[in-house]
Amino acid sequence: MADPSSYRPKPGQIPDSPGVYRFRDEHRRVIYVGKAKSLRQRLASYFQDLANLHPRTRTMVTTAASVEWTVVSTEVEALQLEYSWIKEYDPRFNVKYRDDKSYPYLAVTLDEEFPRVQVMRGAKRKGVRYFGPYGHAWAIRETVDLMLRVFPVRTCSAGVFRNHVQKGRPCLLGYIGKCSAPCVGRVTPEEHRELAEEFCDFMAGRAGTYIRRLEKQMMAAAEEMEYEKAARLRDDIEALKRALEKNAVVLADATDADLIALAEDELEAAVQIFHVRGGRVRGQRGWVTDKVENVDTAGLVEHALQQLYGEESGDAVPKEVLVPALPEDTEAVTEWLAGRRGAAVSLRVPQRGDKKALMETVERNALQALGLHKTKRASDLTTRSRALEEIAEALGLDSAPLRIECFDISHLQGEDVVASMVVFEDGLARKSEYRRFQIKGFEGQDDVRSMHEVVTRRFKRYLAEKDRTGEWIGGDDPAHEALEDDGRPKKFAYPPQLVVVDGGQPQVAAAKRALDELGIDDVAVCGLAKRLEEVWLPHEDDPVVLPRSSEGLYLLQRVRDTAHDFAIRYQRSKRSKRIRTSPLDAVPGLGETRKQALIKHFGSVKRLRQATIEQICEVPGMGRKTAESVVVALAQSAAPAPAVNTATGEIIEDSDGGSTT
Repeated sequence: MADPSSYRPKPGQIPDSPGVYRFRDEHRRVIYVGKAKSLRQRLASYFQDLANLHPRTRTMVTTAASVEWTVVSTEVEALQLEYSWIKEYDPRFNVKYRDDKSYPYLAVTLDEEFPRVQVMRGAKRKGVRYFGPYGHAWAIRETVDLMLRVFPVRTCSAGVFRNHVQKGRPCLLGYIGKCSAPCVGRVTPEEHRELAEEFCDFMAGRAGTYIRRLEKQMMAAAEEMEYEKAARLRDDIEALKRALEKNAVVLADATDADLIALAEDELEAAVQIFHVRGGRVRGQRGWVTDKVENVDTAGLVEHALQQLYGEESGDAVPKEVLVPALPEDTEAVTEWLAGRRGAAVSLRVPQRGDKKALMETVERNALQALGLHKTKRASDLTTRSRALEEIAEALGLDSAPLRIECFDISHLQGEDVVASMVVFEDGLARKSEYRRFQIKGFEGQDDVRSMHEVVTRRFKRYLAEKDRTGEWIGGDDPAHEALEDDGRPKKFAYPPQLVVVDGGQPQVAAAKRALDELGIDDVAVCGLAKRLEEVWLPHEDDPVVLPRSSEGLYLLQRVRDTAHDFAIRYQRSKRSKRIRTSPLDAVPGLGETRKQALIKHFGSVKRLRQATIEQICEVPGMGRKTAESVVVALAQSAAPAPAVNTATGEIIEDSDGGSTT
């Protein structure tokens, strides 16, 4: 625990201007990012009597070892820089909203020659128009199925589209009128794009105008006694109305707004957002966050706005944003939102009428989400805390191991030897910090030497980082120059409290020896043997046996199994790459195109091996010299035929005692 006075800036050193500041811990990892109208006043508030600070703030300033700041010219710039740094550094003491990228969207790929309507998840792509998010993918598909009757836009994948272009006939949707079949030229690219844009206009809320236009066309067709056309238009109108019925009318026509509501307690907060377009709820999403910093409702709203619109632009930012409380820097946030949209944005708290009533509905959803989350997580928090305490007690540690790293070795009969490192923090997997290793120090199978090499390499990187920041004076390391002073919690800069190895006494001894050789004595080591699930400690003849019902043992098993699976996946990927090599790879000057031409012409390597030089020369692009090289390479790679005893029909074993079968 650090004393904040040890790194407090000198009086007058902090400028009295807007800016963004970063607190770093002893390992130079950024642990908190904040912004302020006046850096001097804000930072001074952190360096007061610890008893006067909020418990979370007190924990942050005593964890930190330094503070630095960047001056900006406006509060809007401070807001933008704060968002960028929070995304870049992922500080542990900032409010973290759980990622909501798993929500499905209805997407129209306007960046393609023939735009496609589809369900999309994940990060948004440039040139794609998104609608939603929706609670379920099936809700999108039902809506699209109704609308394809009126807007027969392509929905097939690129592969299916190319396949039907080659066949010269459309798919089933093309035959039943739910696709305009651009694959066979029924419509031009311009006509198909116009259909896609009309689809987007309808989904964006301009449905009333389009339906009224169809109704006029229907009446005109009826007056002209074109009853079939009128009936088709009538059915189209009914299909669009059914699609609209799936989104209840909640606000006046043409209202575009996002409503954000919060439900919070001392430790957590739930956020719910309703996306209203054209007066109808077009999407809904929500998430829960841990309140790891001392933040009020207004601060949570500001964080939610950053999360929602930090990477959005244009119509994705609505004209109106309704919130339960205004952020502290309302003008700066409003200006930032307007910059993202490219037009004016109204940020306000609804006071009366339909918008106030809808906000109450969103708040009820937030309360329900928080209650459901607490029901699910209560036992999980208790279990993880108990597991860490049991591990600390069993291994004789001074405190619970908040960061655990586990190493495992994987190979196949001594080939493709690899290792894995997985990281668990607070009992949860931190996948962004998983690492993979190739064993480079020797050839063959030796799990003990491999474990020693991997642990040595991992902690050399850690020491190199300490050396670079001036916290440790040591020898040169090739990793030294590869590290960047960016404060990101990546690579190997953050040490664990506990190292777990997959194995027994020999592997534990190898890991401990690696740490001792590097002079590291503040990291505990243990091993978990698969046979009896025994926990082995360095220099101990007998294992520690945890009860089968122990939460600590269950957590160690989960860490070990995760490292094992991660190592196996890496080893299999390396092996599959090696197995996919072809005898043709040994032919000098034979590129990928001519390899494929040979296989396509003969059908397989086996048939190619039986071909003559003249037959190989018949393949387009193959000269005689290259054909001769191919014949030689295939002959050298051919397996020798087994020797057979003609009297008995048995396969004769080779001189080394191994059968050729």
